[in-house]
Amino acid sequence: MNCYVGVSLASGSTLDTGIAVIDENNKLILIDKYYKMNDIIFFFENYYSLRSSQICVSIPWDRTMLDGKWRVLAKPYQQVATNPHMPNISNWTQRYSPRGCDFFRELSERGIPVKRFELYLTRQSLKLNSCFKERSPADCKFLQQALKNEWGFDELSSNMMPMSQLEAVVGAILARENANNPDNIKKIFEFRNLDVIDVVSTKAVQKVQ
Repeated sequence: MNCYVGVSLASGSTLDTGIAVIDENNKLILIDKYYKMNDIIFFFENYYSLRSSQICVSIPWDRTMLDGKWRVLAKPYQQVATNPHMPNISNWTQRYSPRGCDFFRELSERGIPVKRFELYLTRQSLKLNSCFKERSPADCKFLQQALKNEWGFDELSSNMMPMSQLEAVVGAILARENANNPDNIKKIFEFRNLDVIDVVSTKAVQKVQ
């Protein structure tokens, strides 16, 4: 049986990384969280269905930058390397973190299907975005209820779960859609030699209830 793995990769070891595994029948096989990259690598090296799995890994925001609140607010919106008057000192215009890129590229070279995804774009594409502040308790509860009510993940706890685990389920949904309905998948850009994908139309997504 094919499995679909979603990884909500954090930008550093101080934040939790979520991993979720679902099967073809929309059953949640595993959901967990890790902190260190070595623990994530250990999970995949010992994952029993690696050869029969499709993997989707989010691209984390790069949190390293120069000091200054205006840089924190401006970084996600800065057009990278386009303004000669704003030199890229200490990579403060680098939006995405390269964390884990070497390992996931190695998995791909070993024949394991690995794709990347931009978490917030995918949430919007799957109609899983909310009107609340991102990653706030209200946003977390909204995503958890949407995954249960709209996507049929009844195994999710009724108590509030870590946001990283819920975001990993979003990646697993995208991995399943990429495997079963490739015509509804588009490549939006490439990051460190791996394709970053998203869905074309929510209406075409194959839901399994």
